[in-house]
Amino acid sequence: MKKIVVVAVALVAVASAAFAGGMAAPVMEMSPVVIEEAAAGSSGMGMLIPLILIALIAFAMMPAA
Repeated sequence: MKKIVVVAVALVAVASAAFAGGMAAPVMEMSPVVIEEAAAGSSGMGMLIPLILIALIAFAMMPAA
């Protein structure tokens, strides 16, 4: 009778450890978002307005002939 109680206690201990954690909640992983910047034009349009202003200032500073 004593051996049956020992075996029963051992089975209860093993069974409780098997269900100890329960089922974990699912983890939803998001895929990374890649943001690409628009490529700047290589034609030099950003330099056009400053060059025109420099030309106008140089033209205004020229002595009248």
